[in-house]
Amino acid sequence: MSLSVKVYRSAVKQDMYIFVAEDEEFSRVPLELQKRFGRPIETMSIELDGNRVLARADAVTVLEQIQREGFYLQMPPAPEDWR
Repeated sequence: MSLSVKVYRSAVKQDMYIFVAEDEEFSRVPLELQKRFGRPIETMSIELDGNRVLARADAVTVLEQIQREGFYLQMPPAPEDWR
């Protein structure tokens, strides 16, 4: 399976991204999440399939979540504990 996906970064939270199907964009992203995410800044458009390597997510998981929920939310990595 392959899907045209747009990736947006949050203007509010560093390293937070939302992946959405290009033809649906934010139509299925809950309004509350949109408010917390802030102004979306388009980062890239990609053709995503299960073989694509992503930096912080599994492509198959991203595709499944977009189909099921309408979006995939990539949270910032947890801060490392340097104690």
